[in-house]
Amino acid sequence: MDDIAGKTFKVVIIGSGPAGLTAALYAARADLEPIVFEGPEPGGQLMTTTDVENFPGYPDGVMGPQMMQDFREQATKFGADCRYGYVTDIDFESRPYKITVDEKTEIKSHTIIISTGASAMWLGLESETKLRGKGVSACATCDGAFFRNQHVIIVGGGDTAMEEATFLTKFASKVTVVHRRDELRASKAMQTRAFENEKIEFMWDSEVDEVLGDMVVEGVNIKNRNTGAITTLDDVTGVFVAIGHKPNTDLFKGVLSMDDVGYIKTEGQSTKTDLPGIFACGDAMDSVYRQAITAAGTGCKAALDAEHYLTNELSKEAIAEEHWK
Repeated sequence: MDDIAGKTFKVVIIGSGPAGLTAALYAARADLEPIVFEGPEPGGQLMTTTDVENFPGYPDGVMGPQMMQDFREQATKFGADCRYGYVTDIDFESRPYKITVDEKTEIKSHTIIISTGASAMWLGLESETKLRGKGVSACATCDGAFFRNQHVIIVGGGDTAMEEATFLTKFASKVTVVHRRDELRASKAMQTRAFENEKIEFMWDSEVDEVLGDMVVEGVNIKNRNTGAITTLDDVTGVFVAIGHKPNTDLFKGVLSMDDVGYIKTEGQSTKTDLPGIFACGDAMDSVYRQAITAAGTGCKAALDAEHYLTNELSKEAIAEEHWK
């Protein structure tokens, strides 16, 4: 990072999933010379996804890591500087904003695009981690179609779990909801829809004890929380975890407006945050859709918003005084 220490940039992008890399592509094509810090998980959640069949332009599907490599190559082709690095601090009082990378390298930027994404909350089982992307998923919309006429389980009891359980019945022969309590937390409407679906069954007061299989999911052991009894479902081929997502926005808490979970609030249909020149896109601000294609769309918007800000809102005199990269 010594080559960039002390420099001032037009656009710094934090995060390298579909949103961040799309923002990098648009910013680079606008000659904004963006620098992307890829963070602790370069490529984002798609790096743990196998086949992606619902992203336009890949009629035969594509592996998640390959798709993110394609995104990266396209952005760098137009001049985006994508590099391994983790933004550890931002001085929001200074203008241009002072950014610390990997706790030691300090740079400045007139605009910041936040695309730090969100992380699915997992059960914490070793077997779950081993089979993630091999039958274990946190996105029914992404992966449900791979389980046609198969028995799958979904873990959770909130609105998202019930919505995804209902969605999975379009493909699966049976969906078993595994819930820690004896009643759901979902809204009454979502509960009614699930209870009335003949393909959905429930295991109450239960939790996944182990996901079975070496290369793919070949069953699950379910533990009753009251009795300790273990039930093996040896025909289950898919495990969907729907216990929530956590946006990776801790760095911005207390500075930018967020909802109760931590998703950054943006202004209207734009990607503008509370602070001038700071924009948010992707799963860091989207608690509803959480798809690669929608993340990419907001990444495009963030780059366009940043370009507009640099061109029309930031004084040209101030820009002229800075040393561009």
